[in-house]
Amino acid sequence: MKKWNLNGRKALVTGGSKGIGKAIVTEFLELGAEVLFTARNAEEVSVVEEHFKVKGFPVYGLMADVTSIDHRQRVKKWITQKWGRLDLLVNNAGINIRKSSNEYTSEEFRRVLETDLIAPFELSTELFPLLRKSLNASIVNLASVAGLVDAQTGAPYGMSKSGLIQLSRNLACEWATHNIRVNTVSPWFTQTPATESILSNPEKAGHILSRTPIKRIAKDEEVAAAVTFLSMEKASYITGQNIVVDGGATSSIL
Repeated sequence: MKKWNLNGRKALVTGGSKGIGKAIVTEFLELGAEVLFTARNAEEVSVVEEHFKVKGFPVYGLMADVTSIDHRQRVKKWITQKWGRLDLLVNNAGINIRKSSNEYTSEEFRRVLETDLIAPFELSTELFPLLRKSLNASIVNLASVAGLVDAQTGAPYGMSKSGLIQLSRNLACEWATHNIRVNTVSPWFTQTPATESILSNPEKAGHILSRTPIKRIAKDEEVAAAVTFLSMEKASYITGQNIVVDGGATSSIL
């Protein structure tokens, strides 16, 4: 019988040291998964890993930049040697540079796409042999409402998140025969370190709330809950979908 837990599951969460990523790591661990998380800041990785370990959770932190092929290969080697398979992959690591389209340098534009779209594609394909060994694997990609509508967060970010949603659909169809499900979760503005500068501005926060029927900002654990559900066996017939966690924003005409 399928349970509301992740007991025995081996999971990788990228960008797992703070914000939505850390909330996902927390949910996974509390529901019985064994978790490897990555982040670019080695000190943050160490602090977060210790935070969970003192509570007795089976968690491992690894400093890795997902845009680096060498770092991705290090992650793959770790999983191969430690677990021999991968059940859950959450491509959460991402960046944004908020400015007008004509103000981007070529380097900035490419950095956003490399991190938010190309890295999830390459990591997923590189880890495919380990996911296939699971016999019941799940990939969840963290996109954004900005991949669906203009969220005034910068065109490159919106482009990459839109591409990530379509990538999930394609992989869901390609990899279904390998028992690998692929879905996307698209949050609206969420209370995280990455959005602090925007949400601390009363004018900007007010504009966001005016477009949000629920009239409050999402908490990171509310986004993590959607990711966690899609990662469970309870969601075994859900693949190729984009779950929008937006307080009704994309349903509003305001």
